[in-house]
Amino acid sequence: MSTENALLTILVDKINNDTLVLPTLPEVAVRVRQAADDPEVNLLQMADVISHDPALAARMIKVANSGFMGRSIKVNTLNQAVTRIGLRQIKNIATAMAMEQLFVSNNKLIKTYMDKAWQKTLKVACQAISTMEFYLRLNKHTSLNKDTITLASLVFNIGVLPILTEAEKHPEVFANPSFLAHAIQKLAGRIGGAIMREWGFTDDFVEVAESWANPNYKPEHVCYVDFIRAGAIVEGILQVSDKAAALGVYEEKGVLRSIDMFTDDAYLDLLTDVKSMFA
Repeated sequence: MSTENALLTILVDKINNDTLVLPTLPEVAVRVRQAADDPEVNLLQMADVISHDPALAARMIKVANSGFMGRSIKVNTLNQAVTRIGLRQIKNIATAMAMEQLFVSNNKLIKTYMDKAWQKTLKVACQAISTMEFYLRLNKHTSLNKDTITLASLVFNIGVLPILTEAEKHPEVFANPSFLAHAIQKLAGRIGGAIMREWGFTDDFVEVAESWANPNYKPEHVCYVDFIRAGAIVEGILQVSDKAAALGVYEEKGVLRSIDMFTDDAYLDLLTDVKSMFA
């Protein structure tokens, strides 16, 4: 059996036997989510939880001041930032900001792969968040929302992490990058769904992680998967033979007002604002 097939077999066996080591949610994200779920928590207490992670606190202020939040008056303190963002949104936004901590490795080669995976994630996320913003302007009564797409678009590809971690034990497979791409394509969705369930996330997140790259998954209703897929197609992360035709499906579905939207100045300005959150 080739090394590549052996690794694939190991991964499948571990998935089937529920023995694959899954990444854990960053501690600061756990604390923020627990606080947000406490009906007695107030904004000052939430700010105190976030303040224990200076990097996250700085990112939250940046988010509060971003064009994404739609405010022109700048905030300077964490308390002001938390007040502006609000408890409803801060749970998912704080979790999203902590995701980058997972894409790290002491192995130089693995770190390169994880860095590339994270950069791809950010590109798709910025497109998905921007597309959602345009969608919400025309669909004010939808149950879909910005804070959920912010987190969903940063965990959609989380299934690659255990694959890269397992591959680290078999460095010879990196001589064949196409194999890793095949393993990720074959298994990342299934693993991603398992991670979302392990973390106690809702079905929306499980659906995104499991199904965003599955060409056979075609829900009739507009859902978060649509925005992730559209962003992945625009960025070339999701390979399609005809990009215009693939995006046209989402125009017909009502996800996009037009496929020309992606070159519109208003959209590009918003995309720049969203990117600034992750810079």
